[in-house]
Amino acid sequence: MARVVLDSSALIAFLRGETGAKSVEADIPGALISAVNSAEVFAVLMRRGETSARIRIVIALSQVEIIPFDATLAETCGALVTRTRTHGLSLADCACLALGAREKLPVVTADRAWRELDLGVDVRLVR
Repeated sequence: MARVVLDSSALIAFLRGETGAKSVEADIPGALISAVNSAEVFAVLMRRGETSARIRIVIALSQVEIIPFDATLAETCGALVTRTRTHGLSLADCACLALGAREKLPVVTADRAWRELDLGVDVRLVR
């Protein structure tokens, strides 16, 4: 049973052993991540020199469930992009928040700007 939705920043912190990794580790079993955030994990880690094959394996081993980005999530995400523009949130940030809202689960992130938001989603910071 899913307990949290992970933002790409949280999963990256866990996979790379960065600050906050231990906090995320407790959330990994049964965690969800949007396919959009999974794409962001690939992009960030590939920019840092990882291969897509290695990233695919590490994500699979983490057993985080990747949730397809469907039309309903797209609509909610689009509305969130508009509402959060002044806070600098990206499309991927809003995809994570949209999934958290739909699933009624807290979202886990390393992005401190989310703390300032009042979107009806429980935001948990890892660092």
